[in-house]
Amino acid sequence: MTLDINRIKAICFDIDGTLSDTDDLYIQKVLPFFKPFSVFTPKKEPTFLARRLIMNLETPGNELYHLLDRFGMDAFAGKVYSRINKTVSVKKAKKYLMIPGTEQVLRTLKQHFPLSVVSAGSHSSIFGFLEAFSLTGFFNAIATSQTCEYTKPFPHPVIWAAEQMKVKPEECLMVGDTSVDIRAGRSAGAQTVGVLCGFGEEKELCKAGADLILNSPVELIDHLHLTES
Repeated sequence: MTLDINRIKAICFDIDGTLSDTDDLYIQKVLPFFKPFSVFTPKKEPTFLARRLIMNLETPGNELYHLLDRFGMDAFAGKVYSRINKTVSVKKAKKYLMIPGTEQVLRTLKQHFPLSVVSAGSHSSIFGFLEAFSLTGFFNAIATSQTCEYTKPFPHPVIWAAEQMKVKPEECLMVGDTSVDIRAGRSAGAQTVGVLCGFGEEKELCKAGADLILNSPVELIDHLHLTES
């Protein structure tokens, strides 16, 4: 798997599991439930069970949202989710974690490429994360689940982001941690990079057609032959 570096004029990033360490937050939330069952795991480690559960739920969850999107029900689902989220956490500030090295890699890439966010997350969660770490200014465009008529794995948000960055979709590089990200990028004609810092597994990302698999976005600097600043 290789990238045609000369073809890359702009880069699109997923957020959850790619720049935001959302998966570890989910694990922390469900970990107490799995502690009594840790004796049945290979290393008596409850984190193993929690991680496997979230890995197995993430892809069906993405596919469900894909179906809601296709039948025009994503806006309704988004409103319901937002209402529930506000009800449950009115007095609790949302906690965010960032993949180590994210700010530095964005700072370096921004000197060479226009950057954008292409996410199927809600407007509040995406901007909540970006603003928590002062990352908003790195991006020329930010696509959430409500930006386009259809979200990932459809190509619409990638094509929209390309237009905002004034490049062709095929000149973009889509970086994400799930097969949904890879499928969206490929459908738009973009090159794709799968990262393993989220819950996407290498076999799954390869099957989806990723042009390159990295441990995290930080490794992009070396693969694009750039110098960190």
